Amino acid sequence: MRWYARPAGDSHQLRVSPRLASWNQTDHPDQVRLRAFLDDAEALLAASRIDGPWALRLDVGLPTGRDLLDMADLDNYAYPLASQLKDPGLVSVWCTKQHIEQSFVRIEAAREMLPPSTDVLVARTTASYTKPAYKEQIHTVVAGPAELPTGPVRLELAFVVGPGRNWLTPYGSRRSTHSTRCWGVTLQTAPGIRSTAGSPSWACI
Repeated sequence: MRWYARPAGDSHQLRVSPRLASWNQTDHPDQVRLRAFLDDAEALLAASRIDGPWALRLDVGLPTGRDLLDMADLDNYAYPLASQLKDPGLVSVWCTKQHIEQSFVRIEAAREMLPPSTDVLVARTTASYTKPAYKEQIHTVVAGPAELPTGPVRLELAFVVGPGRNWLTPYGSRRSTHSTRCWGVTLQTAPGIRSTAGSPSWACI
């Protein structure tokens, strides 16, 4: 597994607000707004494109009062932009969201780093992410450590796939919705993340 540092260089303030992935018909308003965002972001970043391995970071600003944990999944923000910009050099994609008026994007050379020495859990799965066994296998790994104290939590989630796979669609699905859903399904296995009372800790909404 290769570890890459989070891009931290100069950013561009987006002129068009980020849009979530959409699988509606091409003339649907969601699709029209998504294409407008992607086209403008690509034009904004044109002068920043580089040769060699590179990393992308998208920081999404949301209105104050918007629940950061309800809908607006980060993978659904990151996936369309990464797909629009991807070339063989794209090796790392980062996405954040916070209560702020502006949104930002940046591209920079990918910087490999040493893996963290602590607080890393590795789960190897053999089941499809659509099956309960997938969640059970991950839950077995992540349920052991002590519960974190109340307060903000930072989580980095990474998938490792074989060299023959398109890592933006890691499960080889014909529909890109599957690649984004696997992130949400995996997050649901983490104890304490929006668990449903009386249900297994991975049965989240």
